[in-house]
Amino acid sequence: MVSRVIPVDPFDLVIFGGTGDLAQRKILPALFRRYCAGQWNDDVRIIAAARSAHDQAGYRAIVAESLAQHAPRQAADPGNLDGFLNRLQYLRLDASSDDGWENLSGQLTDLRIRAFYFSVGPGLFAPLAEKIRQHGLANEQTRIVVEKPFGHDLDSARALNATLASYFSENQIYRIDHYLGKETVQNLMAVRFGNMLFEPLWNSQYVDHIQITVAETVGVDGREEYYERAGAMRDMVQNHLMQLLCLIAMEPPAKFDSDAVRDEKLKVIRALDPVQPHHIVRGQYSGGPDGPGYREAVGNPRSTTESYVALRAHVSNWRWAGTPFYLRTGKRLVARSSVINVIFKDAPHSIFGAEAGRHANTLSIRLQPNEGITLKVTIKEPGQGGMRLIDVPLDMSFAEALGPGNQEAPDAYERLVMDVIRGNQTLFMRGDEVEAAWAWTDPIIAGWQARGDVPKPYDSGSTGPGDAELLMKRDGRHWQGIKP
Repeated sequence: MVSRVIPVDPFDLVIFGGTGDLAQRKILPALFRRYCAGQWNDDVRIIAAARSAHDQAGYRAIVAESLAQHAPRQAADPGNLDGFLNRLQYLRLDASSDDGWENLSGQLTDLRIRAFYFSVGPGLFAPLAEKIRQHGLANEQTRIVVEKPFGHDLDSARALNATLASYFSENQIYRIDHYLGKETVQNLMAVRFGNMLFEPLWNSQYVDHIQITVAETVGVDGREEYYERAGAMRDMVQNHLMQLLCLIAMEPPAKFDSDAVRDEKLKVIRALDPVQPHHIVRGQYSGGPDGPGYREAVGNPRSTTESYVALRAHVSNWRWAGTPFYLRTGKRLVARSSVINVIFKDAPHSIFGAEAGRHANTLSIRLQPNEGITLKVTIKEPGQGGMRLIDVPLDMSFAEALGPGNQEAPDAYERLVMDVIRGNQTLFMRGDEVEAAWAWTDPIIAGWQARGDVPKPYDSGSTGPGDAELLMKRDGRHWQGIKP
């Protein structure tokens, strides 16, 4: 099975921070793969803008090297590589002055889609928005793409929303969370709302609890300064895990469009109860064979910033009353894995006796690295000697199930950047949604600071601090294993 490619209208895309890591590692490779797939034609301009002094040939050489690393299969074709690079322009530009802006204006085409990607630090979001308006670069088809972090707390998020709203309307602002572009995350909505099999069971009557795990094997290398200010709660829970929680818990939207979907997600966030202190575990990784501990990495021997968070949350509505949601994320863990586990309740009565043991159905949605869906069901163990029950998986790996034409799963940025061009905001966060997430997160962080909480140490290469296991054991449950 080969995925269908739907072409997009001609567009101009300006990438501010075009020499930065995100542009080189994610945005430009995503555009290159879409170019190779035939999703956009020759009548497209991609303009990379930054303060560094490069000529066109020098910048294209840098991009060619990045594409060889991050899109090697497509870059192996010289025709594809040359065709893409010939449509790529570089412009030296300063967000804090007027240098380069007139040149940028001269390269844009009237009466077509214009997208401005803010692949820069959050301190430049407001100046860039102002300069775009000041130099008359915005039209009715203009979109701006804003990367995280979108604020540091509720007050800063509100201030940033207000600033952007003074230059652009809400339907022109695309707040990106790359997790929502993952194929499996989108399939989560298809599984829930496209199959009669699951939706009648998707409630507190049948679901015992839900686990959301985002585990990383890497430390904070290269992000020390940012991470020491943010921590796992701001960096991961407030946005990535919150979005996954919303998609799991939300009510069916009336239709699959941006406002309908985001209205239902917002209801979930606003229905979240405050998290009690004994329902949260913070951790900080120690040194090991893979590198120094967190405190050594950030150069602060007294750091109280968490690299791990586990918590129990509750959504107070009719569908989920009494059903706990367990969230955990951490760095330097045993494996890289992002997975949602929906653990269903035991059968109300077992006809097989106590010796058959307890068995619960589990639906696992794997987001990375091996994207797919597994449903664990109970069957009889083969062989003689009575009725012995075992749990076996019904496993669908996307790479296997969808055939040879889909062996390379599309990167999340491929979908999201093309959605910007299409004007589809379904997979992007709305301003009130961002503020509601901070309103839930801020009291948790404030409580840590008021109590002087210190993160629990945990070994690099482990599953996290032991207190996280106790969090589950107190409820008579256990974490699903972290598997690559």
